[in-house]
Amino acid sequence: MPSPKEKQRCSWAVNDPLYRAYHDEEWGVPIYDSRTLWEMLMLEGFQAGLAWIVILRKREAFRKAFKNFDPAKVARFTEPDIARLLQDPGIVRSRAKIEATIQGARIYLAMQAAGEDFSKWAWGMAGGKPVHNPGPIPAQSPVSEEISKALKKRGFKFVGPVIVYAWMQAVGMVNDHSPACFRRKALMPSRVHRKFSV
Repeated sequence: MPSPKEKQRCSWAVNDPLYRAYHDEEWGVPIYDSRTLWEMLMLEGFQAGLAWIVILRKREAFRKAFKNFDPAKVARFTEPDIARLLQDPGIVRSRAKIEATIQGARIYLAMQAAGEDFSKWAWGMAGGKPVHNPGPIPAQSPVSEEISKALKKRGFKFVGPVIVYAWMQAVGMVNDHSPACFRRKALMPSRVHRKFSV
């Protein structure tokens, strides 16, 4: 049991300091910047089959390896870059995931060239504003299934509905902080604050 002075958090964020910081500062905060949304989607893809803490611990190495996830730079990666990345112990060395990220950058740029803003597109698919899920927390949702299908249709890889739902949680499309977590209320609209402060 946490002491009265200790903040209550989601159970997954209690033990590891890196998880705590990520939970307290980033997880569930709505992101509207297209490039950052794309970076998070690529990192979620690298997480497939792994724990998110593995990706968090390697995040800075990923950013260095992928040129700060600048889509224009990543889209120009060729076989020598793939070979270099496969030798980089700081990242997850999966050829399929590396190639998917390069392809993801090219798709992102193609959308941009066609006048499609990645953020507007993704948030439009998600309903335009954060959903405050009352629980329980699912592994995927009908919306994550729709977004997954749309991403796959465009050519993105490692974007199954479970990965997409984890991405939606991370970038604030869904507020899945537990009811007792101090971050849940902080991320609720002020009108909802008033509703629950009766």
